[in-house]
Amino acid sequence: MRLFRSLSHSIRRSVRLKLLTLTLLPVALVLPASLAGLTAWGASFTYEQLYIKVNTDLAVAHDLFQRIQKDHLDRLARLGDSYVFREALRNGDRQAVQRLIEDERDSASFSFLRVVPTGTFGEPATLQPSVGIEILDAAQLAALDPDLAASVQLPLVKTPRARPTGRTLEDRGMLIRARQPIVNTDGAVVGVLDGGTLLNNNFTFVDAIRDLVYGPGSLPEGSIGTVTVFLDDVRISTNVPRVAGKRALGTRVSEEVSRAVLDEGETWINRAFVVNDWYISAYEPIVDITGKRVGILYAGYLEAPFRTALWQALGLALFLLLGLLALYAVLAIRGAKSIFRPVEKVSQVITATRRGQTLRVGEVETRDELAELAKEFDAMLDRIEQQTAAMQQWTDQLEEKVAERTAELQQRNDELQRTITVLRETRRQLVVAEKLAALGELTAGVAHEINNPTQVMLGNLDVLMSELGDHLDPVRPEIELVIAQVYRIQAIIEKLLKYARPGEYAGYLTEIDVKQVIRDTVALISHMQKSRPFKLTLELESKNTVTINEQELQQVLVNLISNAVHALPEIGGKIVVAASDWEHRGVCIAVTDNGAGMTEEQCSQIFNPFYSTKRHGEGTGLGLSVSYGMIRRYGGDITVASQPGVGTRFKVWLYSEPTITEDAETIAEQLHEYEHQEAPCGHLESTGDSGHC
Repeated sequence: MRLFRSLSHSIRRSVRLKLLTLTLLPVALVLPASLAGLTAWGASFTYEQLYIKVNTDLAVAHDLFQRIQKDHLDRLARLGDSYVFREALRNGDRQAVQRLIEDERDSASFSFLRVVPTGTFGEPATLQPSVGIEILDAAQLAALDPDLAASVQLPLVKTPRARPTGRTLEDRGMLIRARQPIVNTDGAVVGVLDGGTLLNNNFTFVDAIRDLVYGPGSLPEGSIGTVTVFLDDVRISTNVPRVAGKRALGTRVSEEVSRAVLDEGETWINRAFVVNDWYISAYEPIVDITGKRVGILYAGYLEAPFRTALWQALGLALFLLLGLLALYAVLAIRGAKSIFRPVEKVSQVITATRRGQTLRVGEVETRDELAELAKEFDAMLDRIEQQTAAMQQWTDQLEEKVAERTAELQQRNDELQRTITVLRETRRQLVVAEKLAALGELTAGVAHEINNPTQVMLGNLDVLMSELGDHLDPVRPEIELVIAQVYRIQAIIEKLLKYARPGEYAGYLTEIDVKQVIRDTVALISHMQKSRPFKLTLELESKNTVTINEQELQQVLVNLISNAVHALPEIGGKIVVAASDWEHRGVCIAVTDNGAGMTEEQCSQIFNPFYSTKRHGEGTGLGLSVSYGMIRRYGGDITVASQPGVGTRFKVWLYSEPTITEDAETIAEQLHEYEHQEAPCGHLESTGDSGHC
C-alpha cells in the first residue's frame, strides 16, 4: 500500500510519468484481457479439435467393429458355398465336414464353429444369414464349450466414480455370433453354420482396431490410443493400461458415462479420467441382435501431450506479447525521455536552488524551444546568483556583529540559569535540614523528659513486685503489661534519640554487598507472607559495593518492605525489590509495591516524625523518619514516588564512599550533584516495571 501511494504521488508530480502512464496503461489493460481471451480461445479451439478427432476415431472404430462382424459372416458364407464342403455334406462324410469346420475355426479365430440342423434356433424355412452381438450367461457358454465358461470369469475391480453395484464377478460372455444357412443343390436349407468369436479377454480384437484407428503418425509423441469393449459397464477387452504391463480388465466405466450411453443410448464425447489418467474419450452403445444396449465401444487417447503442447503454445504467445510490450515500453520511455529531459533538468535545478545548492541545466541534446528555454533559465540564475552574492556580503557583516552580541548574552544567560538552579536546590536542602534540626531538638528534649519518669516507674514497679511477692499473683498480668508498655515507651525514646542525635548512634562501617544484605533482609520478613500472602520479586543487578553499617541498612530495608506489606491489597499483592548501579557513584535500591498508594500531600509528610499512613492506628510514625535520618547521615537520600490506586516506590541512594555528617548544609551540597534530580515526592506512572533506578 505504501509503495502504491508513493507511485501515485510520483505520477501526480512527474509529467513524464503522466505521459508514460497514459501511453502504457491501455496496453497494460489490453494485455491481460488479450491473454485471457487467447487462453480461453486456444483451449476451446484445441479441445474442439480433439473432440472432433476422437469422434472420428470412434466412427472408424465403429466401422471396423461392423466390418469384423461382416467378415465373420462372409467367411461362413464362403465355407458354406465351397464345393468341398457341399460334397462332403452331400455324401454324409461327417469326418470331412468336421475337419473343414475345425480348419475354418482355427484360421478365422472363431471361439466355436458348428453345423446345426434346421429348426434348432426356431428359424423359418426361409432362413437368412445374420450376424450380431449376443450375451450368453455361464450356462449357455458351458453348453457350447465348457472352456468358454471358464475363460470369461473376471473379478470386478473397485473403480472410483463407477455406478454402485453389489456384483463382484463378471461371468457372462459377449460374442460376435454369425449364422449362415447351408443350401443344397436343390435350393433347400439343410442346416446352419453357427460360429462365434468371444470378445472377453480378446486382446487381438481390440489391438487390431487400435492399430487401424491409431496408426503411426496419428498421435503426437508421448500419447497413446486405446480401444475398449465393455460388457454393460465392465471392461472385458481393452488396451488401456492399469499399471505398467497390465491391462485394466475388470474396471468399470464412470456412472456419468454409464447413464448417458447405456441408459440414454447417447454418444458421449469429452475428456474423462480413465482408470489412472485423463483421456480424450468417446463412447457409444453396443446393441445386440435384438436391439438391446448390452455394452459400450470406447476409443480415446491420452490428453497430457496435447495439454502440454497447448500450454507451450500459449506460453510462446505470452512470451511474444510480453516481448512486444517490452519493446513498446522501451520506445515509449526513450521518446518521453527525449521530450521531457530538458523540463526535468529545469525542475531539478529549481529543486536544488530551493535547497541552496548551485546547479545549472547545461547543454541539452535537442535544439528546439525547450533547449532555448533551458539556456535562458541558466542565464537568469547566473544574474540572480551575482546579485545574491553582493547582498550576502552585506548580510555577513551585519550577522557578525549580531553573533558577537548574541554570544555574550547567551553566556550571561547560561551563567544566570546555573546560579538559579544551584540556589533553588540549595534552598530546598536547607529548608529540609532546618526542619530536621528543629525536629531533632524538639524530640531530644521530649525524649529526655519522658525517659526520667519511665526509669522511676520501672524502679518503683520492681520494688513493688519484690515487696508483694506471692501476693502479686492476682494482678501479675496487669503489672507485666504495664512493664511491657514502659519498655515500649523506652524503645520509642531510643528511636527519638537516634533521630535527634544520629552522630552518637552511628554504627560500625564496613564495605558490604548490597545484594546479599537484601537477601538476608528478605529472609527476616518471610514470616509476613503467612499472615498476608503476596508475591516478592528480587531483581538484583548491582555490581558496586557501598560502605555503611550493615545492621542500619538492614533496618531501613525491613522498614520499607514492612510498610509496603501493610499497603498491599488482600489479594494479588506484589512487591519488587531491585538493586542497580548508580553510575560510578554507588548503588540505588528500589522497593516497589502495588498497594493503595499515597496522595501528594501524604508523600510530603511521610518523613516527619509520628506521621503514619497505616490503617487502624498501627505503627508509631517514626520508622521512615529514623530511616531517612540514617541514610542522610551517610550522605545518601531516600526518595518516594506514589499514586493512589497504583502503588508506591521508595528509592534508597547510597554512595560507595559516604561521609558521616550531621550538618544539613553539607548534606544539601552533597545531594545537589544527583544527576537523577528525582524530587522527594514524585509521580508513579506504573508499578508494572521493575522499579530500576
